[in-house]
Amino acid sequence: MTLDARAAARRPLHLAVGGALVVATALIPSAESVAADQTSEVTIPYSCQFPSGEEKADVAVKAVLPVSARTEETIRPGDVSVDVSLARSALAQFTALEAASLSAVAELTVRNTVGEHTADASWQQLEAPAVTLPPEGEDEGEDGVVLVATGDVPTVAFGSPGPATITPAALSLTLASFTEDGAPTTPPELTVVCEPADDEERPLARITVRDSAGPATPTPIPDAPVPGEDAAEPPGKPARPAPGLDPDAHRKIDDLTEARLEALDDEDPGSCPIEIPPEWVMTTAETYAAGYANAVKLDGAAALGPAFMKVVLNKRYINDSCASTVDVTSEVEFAYEGKRQLPPTKATFLSYGFMPTTATMVLEQVGPPAVVQTHTVTNTPTYPEESTVTAQLSMRLYDVKVNGVPLDVGPDCRTERPFEQVLKGYGQSYPPAGYLVATGGNLTGYAHIPPFKGCGVGENLDPLFTSAISSVGKKADNYTKMTQAPLCVATNPDGPDCPPKVPKPER
Repeated sequence: MTLDARAAARRPLHLAVGGALVVATALIPSAESVAADQTSEVTIPYSCQFPSGEEKADVAVKAVLPVSARTEETIRPGDVSVDVSLARSALAQFTALEAASLSAVAELTVRNTVGEHTADASWQQLEAPAVTLPPEGEDEGEDGVVLVATGDVPTVAFGSPGPATITPAALSLTLASFTEDGAPTTPPELTVVCEPADDEERPLARITVRDSAGPATPTPIPDAPVPGEDAAEPPGKPARPAPGLDPDAHRKIDDLTEARLEALDDEDPGSCPIEIPPEWVMTTAETYAAGYANAVKLDGAAALGPAFMKVVLNKRYINDSCASTVDVTSEVEFAYEGKRQLPPTKATFLSYGFMPTTATMVLEQVGPPAVVQTHTVTNTPTYPEESTVTAQLSMRLYDVKVNGVPLDVGPDCRTERPFEQVLKGYGQSYPPAGYLVATGGNLTGYAHIPPFKGCGVGENLDPLFTSAISSVGKKADNYTKMTQAPLCVATNPDGPDCPPKVPKPER
């Protein structure tokens, strides 16, 4: 079970208008910078929201970064560390659990700015090894602990010249506590969100970005394809068809591209986006997903899955070479024992902060299939990709026990109406990194849980579950993180991802 003072905010990258700033989610080293490097460091006061209240924390962010770079040059921060100093008062909730040590996984939002263009990147999965907690009863004025989180982070490329800055912003910490013999405490984790304590901007690094146009810029080849067109693939890059294209799909796409170019010659800009008929590219696939969903008001998290999903890829495929984008719409149906639902899961919570409550929870899919919308930018060598999964679900509860005593909620204790679960994933194709529909990865998002109805036999228990579980107003404050396995595509049944595998969920 995961206590959550407020679900960790997963702040994805944003691409600035006009391509002036590009944040790539590459998690492996890429081209080395030829500029001199600098070891940059900044210390920022943060305010962290613990269940016991607000706590102050000093956070020192360090990284090796170049002093200067050229436009579109890939910059990879090196030797990254995020040192979080927690005061003694912030440790009381862990020592109360008889914890002897504390580790952390940090996620830092970093704001990349050049000129008027700004984009946020997420430095995720920065891991801090366990440190020993000071025993209770010692001098309360003694310092707390310092958690040193390190790891690989995304690259960044600035698309326009000028002074650029890399500035730390929001921070989330998943704190894991352990007893003296190394066993996890109960509960084992606590996720808190931290924000800078004031509005002062404290950049980690300042980088001079110079225009890449110059002697090193290749001379254009006469009659070369126009940049941004389909034919302008980066040299040596393999063709990038949509998942599940049939053997003749390339020829069909090329025919459509030629038709589009002819339409452009006729000065018909409305003909630029080419929508490929689904019967040419549509195929089926299967996969599993598993993860966790926080119930904020219950200070807990419920395991989800493994959910078996039937996928129909490329229900809609639009290749817009004028905008240098590809938009693909696919559909997903959940399946469990012949029903459109996720498998039932046991959840244990502390109702109202003190009453142990267990229940079996089922998320049932209602309405049309879930929609997967994938947006890919093709004029950037990495092919950044954003995927959004939207599903309509209903939550049903049964087999409820409060403090070990069964509570008869009846056969139809559920949310009074379906709710929308939206999950997002971010990745890139070259080299593959982050979340891609074909290869899977992590999807995160929030959901608003409506009031409950139909709960109780002989007494109306709707208000009990509504007050304990449902979101306040229409606020979507219940955080979900799902890990999807690679797709087993019907056109490649003997591939390495078939039959579909069950992924290991991540918190």
